Amino acid sequence: MPPKLRAPAPLSPMDVLAFLKDHGVSARPTRYARDAVVFAQGAKANSVFYLQDGGVKLSVLSSAGKEAVVAMLGPGDFFGEGSLAGQPFRMGTASAVVETIALRLPKLDMIRMLHDHSEFSDRFIGHMLTRNIRIEEDLVDQLFNSSEKRLARTLLLLARYGKEDTVTRALPKLSQETLAEMIGTTRSRVNFFMNKFRKLGFIEYNGGVSITINSSLLSVVLHD
Repeated sequence: MPPKLRAPAPLSPMDVLAFLKDHGVSARPTRYARDAVVFAQGAKANSVFYLQDGGVKLSVLSSAGKEAVVAMLGPGDFFGEGSLAGQPFRMGTASAVVETIALRLPKLDMIRMLHDHSEFSDRFIGHMLTRNIRIEEDLVDQLFNSSEKRLARTLLLLARYGKEDTVTRALPKLSQETLAEMIGTTRSRVNFFMNKFRKLGFIEYNGGVSITINSSLLSVVLHD
């Protein structure tokens, strides 16, 4: 019987930094304050970023000035990879939702690493496949689930629920406006559901600085 293949485990943030340095890629961590723009829609796409710590919001601004949040990323995620597929300009804006540390990888260095180092390439491909699955799930979520379920699922995803390397399920407190943009509802609805989740013990506010997401919140997602 042939051996069972396993998807490679994701590299930790420090592993990626060390791996890049060992192979001649100069990628210094850059710290971004909350709400700082990592790259803007329409800017030249000439690099890929690796998120070491914090969180990044990917959003798109329409010609009418309406913003849509298309993804929320956490430690271990790549973003800005459209540059590798010949995208000359950024299709959206990446901004920090909390204090964030990210590595900027020049496009040519990233291409070389993918071509020459299968270990790095495997992990990048694993990331892209996971992102594609997440996008499909997000679309189904938007089409078929209530705003309450969408909020519960978003909080669980932001807290990295189900990740093997997750130690804590606490996340920095996000504005209700940002959460409303992410799930496609109003701030007042988010406020109502957050208060409901807190009263039911699904979430806990930690001095207004962070939110602890309890696994019991999953019951909201699974409830028909």
